[in-house]
Amino acid sequence: MNILYDIIGVPFGLLMSLIYKIFGNYAVAIIVFTIVTKLILLPVNYSTQKNQARMQLLSGKMEKLKKSYANNPERFQTEQQKLYQQEGINPMASCLPAFVQMFLLFGVIDVIYKPITHILHITKSVRTAAVAVASELIGGKGLSTSNLRCELITMEQVDKNPDAFASLSENFLNVVSQFNSKFTVFGANLGSTPTLHPETWTREAIILCIIPFVAGASQLIASIYSMIHQKKTNPDLQGGGCMNVMMLLMPVWSVWLAFSLPAGIGFYWIWTSLISFLINFGLNLYFTPERTKEINEKEKRKAQLYAEKHPGKKTFMQRLMEQQAELERQQNESQKKDDNGNKISRSEMNKQNYDRIKEARRRMAEKYGDEYDEKDNDEE
Repeated sequence: MNILYDIIGVPFGLLMSLIYKIFGNYAVAIIVFTIVTKLILLPVNYSTQKNQARMQLLSGKMEKLKKSYANNPERFQTEQQKLYQQEGINPMASCLPAFVQMFLLFGVIDVIYKPITHILHITKSVRTAAVAVASELIGGKGLSTSNLRCELITMEQVDKNPDAFASLSENFLNVVSQFNSKFTVFGANLGSTPTLHPETWTREAIILCIIPFVAGASQLIASIYSMIHQKKTNPDLQGGGCMNVMMLLMPVWSVWLAFSLPAGIGFYWIWTSLISFLINFGLNLYFTPERTKEINEKEKRKAQLYAEKHPGKKTFMQRLMEQQAELERQQNESQKKDDNGNKISRSEMNKQNYDRIKEARRRMAEKYGDEYDEKDNDEE
């Protein structure tokens, strides 16, 4: 996992380094960096929202299929796939954009959590030595470079115990100390960990204490909006209660977590939540029912033209339907054979199933000491 962070973090690290050189303040750089990365991911969000909006158009037809084939789930799946094919919709289309977004987020997180690497460009050997010193200062709790938060914790210890890092090469103490002076928001050092019980309630202590609550509130706003929008666009959605509880508990958990981590992480959470909320709000306004219908017709036409130009090439839904049909065929074939693999008639298959049920009842009766009468089963 750390290798993944390192690889994807390199290009984002270069971007963050450039932004920091322009603005000279890490708090401002975090805000700008978050905006830029969210804009980079905007096409991915757009694609996901578009597919969800198109799927929503099928809710009425989907309900009819559910009612028509309530007792035949296999037939329902087949008809559902036919409907997707007719409408030119790939139900898996949202998976790839979501995967790409999650993949890129590894890089974004790596940059935010590792300013010593991506902003100060301190070599690995010196970083490792500095993290070891910080680990000793916090009581030898096993802090290492494999810990994603190790650099922010190290920066906090440099601010509290500068002499402990004086012997490190590459002028580590001076470089990190100067960076710490710019690692601020309204004068509060983002490398410090917020607390509800500071020694004195200074301006910095108040600002640091506020950050976790604002981080939780920003996530709560995004969660409530998401639930309201989901209920509005899909009121018949089942099983949302547990998910809604989780969405409300996550902001509470983030407040607790932000009080145990350097304030820079909470500060980043504030802006990523707010900017994500604004992007989702804008996309939801854009995908009105009328515009979604227009987009849907264009996408259907595009799928039809593609099928006409590539008559021999099967779409994802066609392959899925063929696989489903083959599976059903194999199941039907297996059901029409006896225990020795010989084909049997439908009446013979029914008698075979009846005998199996009767034998199962007999065994259950023996197991629980009940009387078993074959005549009763014959009457049934």
